[in-house]
Amino acid sequence: MLKKWIIATLMCAVGTSLIAQTTINGACASFPAPVYQSWTYTYSQTGPTKVNYQSVGSGAGLNQIKAGTVHFAGTDNPLKLDEQKEAGLQQFPMLLGGVVVIVNLPGIKTNELKLTREALSEIYLGKITTWNDPKITKTNPGLKLPNSKITVVRRADSSGTSFIFTNYLSKISQEWESKVGAGASVNWPVGIGGQKNPGVCNNVAKINGSIGYTEYTYAVEANLSCAAIENQTGKFITADVESFSASAANADWDNAPGFYMVLTDQPGDKSWPITGVTYILMREDADPALRQEMIKYFNWCFTTGATAAQKLNYVPMPQNVVDMITAQVFK
Repeated sequence: MLKKWIIATLMCAVGTSLIAQTTINGACASFPAPVYQSWTYTYSQTGPTKVNYQSVGSGAGLNQIKAGTVHFAGTDNPLKLDEQKEAGLQQFPMLLGGVVVIVNLPGIKTNELKLTREALSEIYLGKITTWNDPKITKTNPGLKLPNSKITVVRRADSSGTSFIFTNYLSKISQEWESKVGAGASVNWPVGIGGQKNPGVCNNVAKINGSIGYTEYTYAVEANLSCAAIENQTGKFITADVESFSASAANADWDNAPGFYMVLTDQPGDKSWPITGVTYILMREDADPALRQEMIKYFNWCFTTGATAAQKLNYVPMPQNVVDMITAQVFK
């Protein structure tokens, strides 16, 4: 009896040791990086499982999960169900957030500049090149817009944020759709590139007369001015958690195979027009024990982590969607 007890105790100790060494590695988009960094740090302090997170961009994250060099990946450029199956991956939404348009115009504060759908698309097409163009001044009669060159800033890397932004431009401009299209990496008509969201913000901050796009939290942290953007109903909307939530209010997740959903240019007077969903990808052939540790972590993110997400200006997934994820992915 004593021998059995010793053996059982040793086995338990070995099991505890293995659990203590569990490490989950993720490579993800920069769009949700602020909240993912907060989550991984806090979660790693609360138990034996350590979570590592590298903000490498959606394209790099997708490549790494396909290659099996990480345990999970994050992307803002979702895969359709057939693409998930072909790659042996499972996908589920993690958070909602907003892509905002940032500008560096001395003397013009955040939300003072109003950009129509036409003006925004033509700036990125290279057709509007100065800030005092009539298509900009017409909707901004009270602003002193300079007769200076517009420096367009965009992402240099494969980016889910770019997918969200170019998907929006494709919906509001037939010319953009036919000449450029939507994607994580496109042939930009004009502009200088920045690496990941911080790179775009840094370029805009340094260059007077510049315009760029980034996830909202980066704009807030960098104290950059955001433009009010015309939405589908013709209203000029300011970026905040409420307008992001409004654009997601009518999302039909029940009819979204593989949880594929794009929330740009949604209807509603209060809807922010460039709202995005950021996703997690896991391998179907993941080690069962490690998979369970990942599920524990993601459940923690959906519950305990929701408060941190809101503080960082992201929108947690609604409970009904979390319930769907639990039933379809976490089973």
